[in-house]
Amino acid sequence: MTKHFINLDDLANDDLQQIIDQAIALKKQHKAGEISNALKNKTLAMIFDKSSTRTRVSFETGMTQLGGHALFLSDKDIQLGRGEPITDSAVVISSMVDCIMLRVSSHADINTFADYSSVPIINALSDESHPCQLLADMMTYQEHNGSIKGKIVAWIGDGNN
Repeated sequence: MTKHFINLDDLANDDLQQIIDQAIALKKQHKAGEISNALKNKTLAMIFDKSSTRTRVSFETGMTQLGGHALFLSDKDIQLGRGEPITDSAVVISSMVDCIMLRVSSHADINTFADYSSVPIINALSDESHPCQLLADMMTYQEHNGSIKGKIVAWIGDGNN
């Protein structure tokens, strides 16, 4: 069964911590000039129907730094923007890439993609959740303050981000 990252609670706390620890280690390696090929020959399709400078740059940069390739697709670049059923797009695109990231207006679109995709789906923002941002915030907290476990955190800012 394909593992997706649609909501933060899709992963167990231990898995989230492992991802954060690995991300911190990769960040340190990169700063030290070490080259990683963890995603060599892997392609990430990035589907945006909501634009975002930071999301696009961070995903493209991350894929490049890990030896992979990121493919940017806006709703103007793919058939979704011309009325192709989401189910068809999910089947076709997932047959050509290793992972699909979506930044969309409708959370239902992410769930549909996940139902029909043969590769992992990453939610880079929907109208219901933004798990990558939460994970990045947890990583930043840990880098500056140690473990977030057991802490109470107040969110101040855009509730849809």
